[in-house]
Amino acid sequence: MDEGGAPLLPDSLVYQIFLSLGPADVLAAGLVCRQWHAVSRDEFLWREQFYRYYQVARDVPRHPAATSWYEEFRRLYDTVPCVEVQTLKEHTDQVLHLSFSHSGYQFASCSKDCTVKIWNNDLTVSLLHSADMRPYNWSYTQFSQFNQDDSLLLASGVFLGPHNSSSGEIAVISLDNFALLSRVRNKPYDVFGCWLTETSLISGNLHRIGDITSCSVLWLNNAFQVRARVPPVAVASSACCPPAVSHPQDVESENVNVVKRLFKIQNLNASTIRTVMVADCSRFDSPDLLLDDGATPGRVFDLGGDSEDEAVGPGPAPARTKEGLRRFLDGLLDGRAQPQLSEHALETQVAELLAQGRTKPPEHSTAAARKLLVFTTGCLTYSPHQIGIKQILPHQMTTAGPVLGEGRGSDAFFDALDHVIDVHGHIIGMGLSPDNRYLYVNSRAWPSGSVVADPMQPPPIAEEIDLLVFDLKTMREVKRALRAHRAYTPNDQCFFIFLDVSRDFVASGAEDRHGYIWDRHYNICLAKLRHQDVVNSVVFSPQEQELLLTASDDATIKAWRSPRTVRIHQAPRPRPHPFFSWFASQKR
Repeated sequence: MDEGGAPLLPDSLVYQIFLSLGPADVLAAGLVCRQWHAVSRDEFLWREQFYRYYQVARDVPRHPAATSWYEEFRRLYDTVPCVEVQTLKEHTDQVLHLSFSHSGYQFASCSKDCTVKIWNNDLTVSLLHSADMRPYNWSYTQFSQFNQDDSLLLASGVFLGPHNSSSGEIAVISLDNFALLSRVRNKPYDVFGCWLTETSLISGNLHRIGDITSCSVLWLNNAFQVRARVPPVAVASSACCPPAVSHPQDVESENVNVVKRLFKIQNLNASTIRTVMVADCSRFDSPDLLLDDGATPGRVFDLGGDSEDEAVGPGPAPARTKEGLRRFLDGLLDGRAQPQLSEHALETQVAELLAQGRTKPPEHSTAAARKLLVFTTGCLTYSPHQIGIKQILPHQMTTAGPVLGEGRGSDAFFDALDHVIDVHGHIIGMGLSPDNRYLYVNSRAWPSGSVVADPMQPPPIAEEIDLLVFDLKTMREVKRALRAHRAYTPNDQCFFIFLDVSRDFVASGAEDRHGYIWDRHYNICLAKLRHQDVVNSVVFSPQEQELLLTASDDATIKAWRSPRTVRIHQAPRPRPHPFFSWFASQKR
């Protein structure tokens, strides 16, 4: 200022000087005088700072809920949970999974040490209960989920057995007294299981039909112990009333909890259904964050393509199938079939022909509030490369009705999927946005143009992980793939890396010893969270997205908070200019 109080430099020149400074220097310069402070809060200045610092593409608009560029810059820097505040070391082996209660007051962890631990989530996290599952012949625990009212915990584990054993079990634990309420067989173990309602859960079973052909059955189970009862028809002496079908879970599991069979789905080329989750469609029209459809076209959605509606020609479907199968087999015997097929290819073609007339087409509901069953699957090889989606109708969400699938007509042996998403790669993680509209998928891509010639030898997979985003309302891919994290294991050793989504952020673990956080709107990586080994699972507090937990093969769980909340919890009294003081003293 001159002696008269007028500025020596015009605002336009100060603005140009500030454009050449970094964010911390702009904030520091704004403390010099009123004029510089006013220029340091200029919207156009912070728009430039934002795009330059975060390296956001210029065609990406500001977040729709943002009030200014300065506040948006501050949000991304000050509210991301990137400050380690606590390390939990109570587990004695690799920690595989974390899950929060809906209230955010508790969380659960699963580990190779075969325990499920339940924690109090306070300012300082403390252990509340530890359940040892080794007495139930479990090898380790791998997944957990709280029911909607946080009264029950679903815990999934793997049975002890041969190296190639795929059997698992689901246990239901009361959160009132930590009593074990029931156990349900789950095969393969990486179906994991999930809640459908507050007191019913979904499990899986697998039936081998051929060398590379099988059938996955998804069951609806009661969460509470029930005494096995034989339906009235089972005691009838008439030949037309056979005994009730015994369910596949009463061999090794303690209690009989199956209520009904939900779906029975054919698996080809050594594929199986895994990683089931339920998406609630009731909030699709009011999402927390509406994502633009900015992805490159090319993802294939098969809308009920496995249904019998695709068959053409006169006559009933079973009759057409039998005739087609007869012609196919006659051609093989006469040497007319071409080209010559391998045993695996022949088995797949025969299985497809047999299923065409025995597959129930998708049902469609007019009810607004419905749910979707989402899971990984495949059609070319054993590695999960597709996402299957099946609508759960209102009558299927109740325990009323036929038990164990009784009453199903013999002509509808399999259920067709409603939608199939092919990601052309090995799926190693999935997670839903809080509003359940968007599905985030960790995938390791196959080489472009690769062809699967042998279902037991899938294509090599990339080390770089693609985080794909799909809109479950429009059934389209949205955004471009998020990248930064990496994995190194080959196809036959791949394991699930659990991701999580909050209102504004998405986080994932990785095999490169880091957890990662991205912004959902801008598609940028905001933070890397270091561990000493593979990061298997991440989870945001559902009530406070500025708190994130990470779990690792280094046997630890780390709690991370945002710089803003760290200041609030640590500062004994208010400090002037808190954002600037933090920004200037921290480096990422």
